[in-house]
Amino acid sequence: MLTKKEVREITDRIKNCSIGIIGDFCVDIYWHADMTLSELSRETPHYPLPVTSEKTSMGAGGNVAANLSALSPEKIYAVSLTGDDWRGMLLRSLIKKSGISDEYIIETEGRFTNAYCKPMRHGISATVYEDPRLDFENRCPISEDTENKVIEYLRELSEKVQVLCVADQFRYGIVTDKVRAEIISLAKKGLTVICDSRYNIGKYTDCILKPNEVECWRAVYGNDGFTNATEEQFLEAAKALAIKNNAKVFCTLGDKGSFVTDGKDGVRIGAKTLTGELDICGAGDTSLSAFSLGITAGAPMEKAAAFAGLASAVTVKKIGMTGTATAEEIEIIAE
Repeated sequence: MLTKKEVREITDRIKNCSIGIIGDFCVDIYWHADMTLSELSRETPHYPLPVTSEKTSMGAGGNVAANLSALSPEKIYAVSLTGDDWRGMLLRSLIKKSGISDEYIIETEGRFTNAYCKPMRHGISATVYEDPRLDFENRCPISEDTENKVIEYLRELSEKVQVLCVADQFRYGIVTDKVRAEIISLAKKGLTVICDSRYNIGKYTDCILKPNEVECWRAVYGNDGFTNATEEQFLEAAKALAIKNNAKVFCTLGDKGSFVTDGKDGVRIGAKTLTGELDICGAGDTSLSAFSLGITAGAPMEKAAAFAGLASAVTVKKIGMTGTATAEEIEIIAE
């Protein structure tokens, strides 16, 4: 675990850092409806949802960017896509409000802006009921023109940042095979690249990889066997992934901490002991952002991983939100 002094040293250096992020940004929208105000519709046999408040934030890769912003680096550049719709205007506004440069945000025709819309029903009691979520997620690949523009922007961005953070989440998102090849090429040329991917972590080579234990297992052994795997077997999978992909691996282990390895040696990082109610939604995004900025600030991998663990320990205590962790909040819970 890190001391408060070590945390402060990292966060102070972060203030002079420049970082880029490429990823699948989306808008998280919460519509809070007061059902005590609902009246039967005259036109249909339904009770409408009277929305009394609306909350919006950046989700998916956008939540990683929001967590980067919370740690106040000198500059954050984002490479992402929006549609030419109202959600796109909203997403660009949220990006700007977070202090993130939007010069590499690409507006695409024929696609919509990814969004997760969550209707929340309130009634007489304190119970809050969440209706089925409305997902706006593109189901077809980006165009060749858009793909080429992304690659052009990545090459420009590589000259401006110390680290590139990759948040590859959607099946038909911004990171195509061609874009991934460019990311790997930049890493081979010397750019520090840190990758997180829900489906494709095993396709990234010559980078720093940030899988959880199941993603790591699947990248090495496929879909079978992980349900009964021991912790030691997961650590061996992380080592195998590092060797297989010529990479360094930062494997998160949930409430058991994390593991960093170059394939030969490995360091086990413990987790902060937490009590009370926890909400793990978005904890992986916080971990990726804090780890990436720790590396950008010059911390060795094991200290960057410990810093990421503390940041995640902050956000899992924020119930009902995909929260962020500030430097001050991380320092408070350090030893």
